Amino acid sequence: MYSFEDEQNRVATTPWAAIPQEKWNDWHWQIANRITSVDELSQVIHLTEGEKEIISKSLNKLRMAITPYYASLMDPDDPRCPIRLRAVPSLPETVISEEDLFDPLHEDVDSPVPGITHRYPDRLLFLVTDQCSMYCRHCTRRRYAGELDQPRKQEEIDAAIDYIHRTPSVRDVLLSGGDAFTLSTDRLEAIIARIHEIPHVEIVRYGTATPIVLPQRIDDELIQMLKKYQPVWINLHYNHPKELTERSRQSLAKLADAGFVLGNQTVLMRGLNDCAYIIKELCQRLIENRVRPYRLYQCDLSQGIAHFRTSISKGIEIIEHLSGHTTGFAVPEFMVDLPGGGGKTPVHPRYMIGQSDRQVIFRNYEGVIAKYIEPEDTSSLGCPDNCTICDDRQERGLDQPKVGLEKLYAGEAISLEPRDLPRRKRKQ
Repeated sequence: MYSFEDEQNRVATTPWAAIPQEKWNDWHWQIANRITSVDELSQVIHLTEGEKEIISKSLNKLRMAITPYYASLMDPDDPRCPIRLRAVPSLPETVISEEDLFDPLHEDVDSPVPGITHRYPDRLLFLVTDQCSMYCRHCTRRRYAGELDQPRKQEEIDAAIDYIHRTPSVRDVLLSGGDAFTLSTDRLEAIIARIHEIPHVEIVRYGTATPIVLPQRIDDELIQMLKKYQPVWINLHYNHPKELTERSRQSLAKLADAGFVLGNQTVLMRGLNDCAYIIKELCQRLIENRVRPYRLYQCDLSQGIAHFRTSISKGIEIIEHLSGHTTGFAVPEFMVDLPGGGGKTPVHPRYMIGQSDRQVIFRNYEGVIAKYIEPEDTSSLGCPDNCTICDDRQERGLDQPKVGLEKLYAGEAISLEPRDLPRRKRKQ
């Protein structure tokens, strides 16, 4: 593990060698002194003239901003260093593949007001800033992230919160960006407090990479503010075990000790972490630090990141190596966020290999094949007479209208058809 002593030794070889510890430990200083140019970067890692030229060209696609802390983790001599791969631009970013999309997840299409993406019935995404403490080179939101490198305008924040007020089906709000934790604590609280006043909002979640790239941000002021607005659910973004330094672990301990629920979303990337043993080590170190490995994501079809994409079969292979071979809750769910707004869709290895009237045949992680016998009577007993859960949820505006397969199960439809079904057009 990368210790505080290792950090100090590495910093001593960088331009920040003379920086006092109180500045190094100040998250404001870290953001203000991010590496944003090739010349600054070349003082931290060794670059050839050709590499400098490549990085300069790549900066036209997504700005570079690397915190001094995260830069101190980079191997100055290894271009394949996983820290460098996440942080440093490369020539493949300038290549737009045929399948690449500007907004692959249709976040802008599913946006009723600026800053809000409302795709799922009971939850929405609220982008409160386009600023990140560091711009990851695999960013799916690269059309937006770092465009202004600042918080969203107040009038847009107001309009977004008004939309949440007017939409009673929303019970879950995810604050992201950019990175919500790059806002000042006061400014972040001003948003959180208003959302918590909305009666139908049950939880506010936060997406942040600050414990990974800017652990100094997890200070006592932030912790005490967030504790006022429980429950607090935080999704992190560790991609490699090397990121779990002593300083980063310390920030996780602060969050966990405060009673916050921590999860992690890893992006599967070719050449960085597309190895079952790297992912297993990462997941096991996460649960050691009270972080649930939540999801492993296939790299999206965003422009300029085709070089990071693996095959989907690689993700399935990794899950095969984890399931049964480590603690169950150390196994993330492998997900593909489908283009065109299809949403997050799980992809599993095939453990059910056969089925008859009452018998279901499974295989386990060892290759053992076994059958499960279902009960003779599997008919539904129906709803208890005194159950009011459905009525109560309908009154709150939840679960309406029904979508997808839910319509079939509820008896509201006998089939689902594509909007432009060719044979329907023949009747026109």
